[in-house]
Amino acid sequence: MKKLARIGVLTGGGDCPGLNAVIRVVTKTAINKLGLEVLGIEDGFLGLIRNRMHPLTIPDVSNILHLGGTILGTSNKANPAHFATGKDADGKPVFEDVTDRVLEHVHEREIDALICIGGDGTMSGAANLVRHGIPCIGVPKTIDNDLMHTDLTFGFSTAVQTATECIDRIRTTAASHHRVMIVELMGRNAGWLTMSAGLASGADVILIPEIPYDLDSICQTCEGRSKRGKRYTIIAVSEGARPHGGQQVVSKVVHDSPDPIRLGGVAKVLAEEIAARSGLECRATNLGHVQRGGTPIAFDRVLATRFGHQAIQMLAMSDGINKLAVIEEGRLGMAPIEEVADQQRLMQADDPLIATARALDTCLGD
Repeated sequence: MKKLARIGVLTGGGDCPGLNAVIRVVTKTAINKLGLEVLGIEDGFLGLIRNRMHPLTIPDVSNILHLGGTILGTSNKANPAHFATGKDADGKPVFEDVTDRVLEHVHEREIDALICIGGDGTMSGAANLVRHGIPCIGVPKTIDNDLMHTDLTFGFSTAVQTATECIDRIRTTAASHHRVMIVELMGRNAGWLTMSAGLASGADVILIPEIPYDLDSICQTCEGRSKRGKRYTIIAVSEGARPHGGQQVVSKVVHDSPDPIRLGGVAKVLAEEIAARSGLECRATNLGHVQRGGTPIAFDRVLATRFGHQAIQMLAMSDGINKLAVIEEGRLGMAPIEEVADQQRLMQADDPLIATARALDTCLGD
């Protein structure tokens, strides 16, 4: 790489707590320690496509550590290699590869390297730019905790805390009305968030995408609790959970997105099925985007700051370019961005969290 003078930083995909902590440390360290100029790229890769970016200074990133969301904005539809540029005669989106446009804007702005903060979709976009000669450093963000090669992503722990508090609140009304309360959590095809929040809140049933569920097993658990005098049941279910031999519940299809399938609605389906089969009163609650919002907890502020600092250090390493900052067994490291792109780290059958849930006699639906 040539000597660095200016870097760009972007936040891609869904928002999550801790993004501003990364922007803060990246900007301050780049300016104070390396003497670099920093450009904030607006709305993720959309800012690169449409040439929307602005200088970031120390005052710009002061007092943002505690803020949720991202001061730069984000987009989960702007993949330069597969970008919706319009619609055809039938009203369907037309996708084009606009990578050349991005390269033109990067060179026009004299950006020497990009810090890309995001999940597997963002790393897919970064991997595309790497293949076109743009140096990139990745920082792992997602409440789903499903990136390959890293034990943790920032934002996950805050989402677990938020979901746990919500389930705790639902428990009191479940006990008061003697109901089966089904709480739907995010996570796409990975069960990390639901399993962690379910264990933390003492959920009686935890349903994750990696373990297809059997409705009879769930009903037996609910009915058995009722017969033993436990007059309510808490079910934590991932949006990606599905029955044996069945399909995931899709809430909608966003046709102009590179990842068009939006999961959601499994809690409502389960509530209707359990009520019909068992006769128990059921209610469904979908926590939705509340899991992604709000102030990051202290752990995520520190983790995000560590990741951001690692990203800047990687800029100066001969083997640090085009890598993702990761943490494994408590130690910071790095992994090739191309090995993370478009992949998901799913829970395995022998995961200690699953073993712990089984030891507690928690029903996992199987």
